[in-house]
Amino acid sequence: MTLRRATITAMGRYLPEKILTNADLEKMVDTSDEWIIERTGIRERHISEGMTTSDLATRAAQDLLSQRGLTPDDIDLIIVATVTPDMFFPATACLVQDKLGASRAWGFDLSAACCGFVYALTTGAHFVAGGSHDRVLVIGADVMSSIINYEDRTTCVLFGDGAGAVLLEPAEDDSGGLIDFNHHIDGSGGFFLYMPGGGSMKPASEKTVAEKLHYVHQAGPQIFKFAVRQTYEAASSLLKKHGLTTSDISLLVSHQANARILDAAAERLNLPPEKVIKNIDKYGNTTAATIPLALTDAQEQGLLKPGELILMASVGAGLTVGSCLFRWTGLKSA
Repeated sequence: MTLRRATITAMGRYLPEKILTNADLEKMVDTSDEWIIERTGIRERHISEGMTTSDLATRAAQDLLSQRGLTPDDIDLIIVATVTPDMFFPATACLVQDKLGASRAWGFDLSAACCGFVYALTTGAHFVAGGSHDRVLVIGADVMSSIINYEDRTTCVLFGDGAGAVLLEPAEDDSGGLIDFNHHIDGSGGFFLYMPGGGSMKPASEKTVAEKLHYVHQAGPQIFKFAVRQTYEAASSLLKKHGLTTSDISLLVSHQANARILDAAAERLNLPPEKVIKNIDKYGNTTAATIPLALTDAQEQGLLKPGELILMASVGAGLTVGSCLFRWTGLKSA
């Protein structure tokens, strides 16, 4: 079998209209604009009001299809990366398929927290590479505000809501698109970042609600150290495998969890600021949506040029780690 390279041909996004600023959070919890900016780099984040993850994901997909000039029936497969599904089942991908009207497509959800998008991108690319699918819709979407305790200043200042989508299609030749990936997990750190309530271990009850177990719980210092080290190691080992150095990379598109993590990882990779896309200040941590949202911002800023190498990297709950090496081929318009 001759494998094909999968490349990104279109992108879309959706962000809820409501914006929660640091000044707003000052009225809700013991914090300050200065404290949040100094420790996270975040100034504001978008918050969903009455919209579910499938709503955000569908809007992002519609934006993508409009720009690409395709109909929902042109889609073969829908993969939704999320940790905030509308419900345990059916999968959010099923709800998106119905709302979108993509009657030909099948799909599924992928749960890898902040690494969800790069894992879903890799998965979708393999369906294209194998020749069974020509158009795969990969969506990263999360309504993190639905699982955040706004009395906990260590987490509530970090997260926002949003959705980003990309379309994978066969590259015109084998020089462009997804070149390789480097993913791994460390389940021993699972309890450093998790939501303890709601699953089979602690099913929903009055007790789990009273104990606030249906919110995100995070061990900040441990996550920070792991994220910096693993972002560097996942990215550098992938480059080394292909005989490349960071000087060969035109842009790092990393998970937007914390500006200090981004800066520390970029410094270890010896990447100057102009080679690192950073938009955490206006979106916060949107979990599976951060990388596709960063890609759309990079495209608008003229940072994605055909033929250049870009590196995607992420670390998330699980603990999950992922990196993708991609040669940009440019988007296709309607």
